[in-house]
Amino acid sequence: MRLPRVKFEHRPHRYEDGTIRIGGEIHGIAAEIEDPSGWVWTALCLMDGTRSREDIADRLRLAHPELPDAESVVEQLVATRYVEDAAAMPPAALSERELDRYSRNQAFFRVVGPGPHSWEVQLRLKSARVVVLGLGGTGSHAAWALAAAGVGEIHCVDPDLVELSNLNRQVLYGEADVGRPKSEAAVARLRGVNSDITVTGDRRRIGSRRELDTLIAGYDALALCADRPDGHGIRVWANRACAAARIPWVGGGYSGPLVTVGCFTPEAGTCYECLCDGEEARRRPGTPVDLGGPGVIATSAGLSGQFVAHALIGLLTGVSAPPVGVIRGVNLIAGDHHVWVSHPPRPGCPVCGTRARARFDSTERISPARPKQ
Repeated sequence: MRLPRVKFEHRPHRYEDGTIRIGGEIHGIAAEIEDPSGWVWTALCLMDGTRSREDIADRLRLAHPELPDAESVVEQLVATRYVEDAAAMPPAALSERELDRYSRNQAFFRVVGPGPHSWEVQLRLKSARVVVLGLGGTGSHAAWALAAAGVGEIHCVDPDLVELSNLNRQVLYGEADVGRPKSEAAVARLRGVNSDITVTGDRRRIGSRRELDTLIAGYDALALCADRPDGHGIRVWANRACAAARIPWVGGGYSGPLVTVGCFTPEAGTCYECLCDGEEARRRPGTPVDLGGPGVIATSAGLSGQFVAHALIGLLTGVSAPPVGVIRGVNLIAGDHHVWVSHPPRPGCPVCGTRARARFDSTERISPARPKQ
């Protein structure tokens, strides 16, 4: 970082007791720094985009001769999300059209993430390749959000045709698409949303773990928005396939007003199967499990898809990275009901028990027979 500058959105305030508040509630992020000697306040005031780090450290040392390590104070502040590089230029890998298209993305990322200017976050999205499996209520919203955000390559997979009953919540389709394959209609719509990315589609049903292995090969992440065959079973496949491929996956959905999302990576956190076992052990024996029915409105489907997309963006870029190894969510008819499912890994679990690379049999099958919802 050549010319450190405190971001305008995070300009600091100093209280009478010397405590510094940087950031603000309006942006959802803030920090307070105890600064009885005034070292940090001086450094922040010097970070106006006109001085190098070395110059700032020299001036800080002159202002506070008692300071043992001025360079360390400067480097710690530069490493935070509150400071940017006034000399940074947008990367050449982004065209003028892309700089304009993603300017609001950059404004968001520069506030919430570290880095010289946050355009590097957009570059990470541009280079990312994602599979969206399932293009219903959750998947259609997730695919739209990923395309709008600028994920460079999106592969859309779904076996179904568009039905009139889908149109109350599935954002990629209109009345003219009824009877058309969802994958085909979704690809056409997403290409219209963003012609600067690559969108492909495949009308197919994933019927085995081996097929899922093949589908995700070469991709960076999986958005699992399908619930067939057997909603739990396909998540088990994803848990194992993504662990073997060393890529993260995000699963989301809704049950009536309850909207949930789970994020899983091969490097950290509890895996999906261990979470399920932990919840099963927590329940009182004989407790019925209601997985919901077809009841859904546009808002619950939309939120679930947006949660999935937001989590994937965080995993792909490292900015606003979501908690992994947990399932979290909200209840749309009970504002104080927040879902947070967390359990430790099972001893010896090949996915998360030792965090070692998993080896699983890829021939498991689950019957695709399932009542239509």
